[in-house]
Amino acid sequence: MRHYPCKLTRRHFLAQSSLGIGGLALTWLLNEDKLLGAPERPELEQRRFDLTPKPPHFAPRARAMISMFMQGGPSHLDLFDPKPGMARYDGQPFPGTIQYDNAAEASARVLHSPWRFRKCGQAGIELSELLPALGEVADEICLIRSMKTGVNNHGQSINALNTGRILAGRPVLGSWITYGLGSESRNLPAYVVLTDPISTPVLGVDNWSNGYLPSLFQGTVVRAQEPRILNLDPPSAMRGQPQERYLDFLDRLNREHAQQRPGELDLEARISTYELAARMQTAAREALDISSETPATRRLYGIDDPASAEFGTRCLIARRLIERGVRFVQICTRNQFWDHHGNIRTLLPNSCRYVDRGSAALVRDLKCRGLLDSTVVHWGGEMGRLPVVQNERNVGRDHNTHGFSMWLAGGGFKPGMTHGNTDDFGHHAVENIVNHYDYQATLLHLFGLDHRRLTYQRNGQQLTLTDNQSARVVEDILRDGVAAS
Repeated sequence: MRHYPCKLTRRHFLAQSSLGIGGLALTWLLNEDKLLGAPERPELEQRRFDLTPKPPHFAPRARAMISMFMQGGPSHLDLFDPKPGMARYDGQPFPGTIQYDNAAEASARVLHSPWRFRKCGQAGIELSELLPALGEVADEICLIRSMKTGVNNHGQSINALNTGRILAGRPVLGSWITYGLGSESRNLPAYVVLTDPISTPVLGVDNWSNGYLPSLFQGTVVRAQEPRILNLDPPSAMRGQPQERYLDFLDRLNREHAQQRPGELDLEARISTYELAARMQTAAREALDISSETPATRRLYGIDDPASAEFGTRCLIARRLIERGVRFVQICTRNQFWDHHGNIRTLLPNSCRYVDRGSAALVRDLKCRGLLDSTVVHWGGEMGRLPVVQNERNVGRDHNTHGFSMWLAGGGFKPGMTHGNTDDFGHHAVENIVNHYDYQATLLHLFGLDHRRLTYQRNGQQLTLTDNQSARVVEDILRDGVAAS
């Protein structure tokens, strides 16, 4: 005999009444008035969601990803995209039309970069003097100079790059990858977020949201200060056998509860999270502890320098997590850290000192350990900056999402190359444009996932990350042997 709770909830009422005379009458009336939609195909098997490893659609090149998210919009014109022709227009009216974001503080005076560029590595990629450490690994990176989202506000552009659309509420890239592939570690989360000690980026937790996917695929936040994971250790009175007995009892209650409520995806995800939390008590502490790293490794990541130590530490932790089977690691900078509307001559060099050594060390270290070929490393923000002055009294640059830069390394990307171009003033991408959905389709491809086939069924719809029929895999930036079929 089936057991029902003492109090009849709305959900149970609907479940019991859906096949009653009222439900049959309503169905008949809707059908008579031609208002009844085509019946959905029933699911032959109940959907289950977990983090066990899943087979990709085809042979992958990458198995993990580290994304360094530079929120605010690093100035591509001062870091990655030299425009020597702008020098003769410096301080003069811009010879064209500018798409401003903040018209109240806008100016039409051209701002040529005050920093020098130099050719780096055997490939001769031109990079700013503000990024000397990156220049030392230039032959490992693929620099895209033609990124585009086309929506100038921070939030909408973040959503576009993270979730495929400018609207909120959708799953982010890390959630899609872990949904599609699961995790290679039973003792650590599949998707980890290393936040800045000062603040989260614009949109806060939406940057690692599972959206409409089960909550099992949301990013797990690891703090930038100790304790990096709160409440990881049980109280002294609960350690050992008392905790084991308590967890066994809790597991039995959860399983009985879940059996009475089949298909409750959030409930299943919560149970899986509790189980993972118990296993993390030892594994997470070891993974987040860098004390065993050599002095040479710590220097490589800039941990010996107060200007770069904090970000470098998080980059080193990211490497340790990837080594231990974590699928996706996201390293965030603080709210608007790169949003240099004013005082760019001081703020931009400070920002570069904070991230340059750690991000370059990550590429070098992964390669030395044989992990770079299977790990995608990403560095970039949600936008670039305009080629004209903003704030006449305190010079900066306004937003630009019509053409900006980001770099990637490893995981099947061609090393030592640049891709695409902006116009002579760096305002619009004009050659080999990479839209946000092209970028996402390309990343999924490297993980062995077809962006059209990685779907989630919701309200009768088959939803995807890109949700865009024109999304393409950018084959020109992929190593031989990993082009789309």
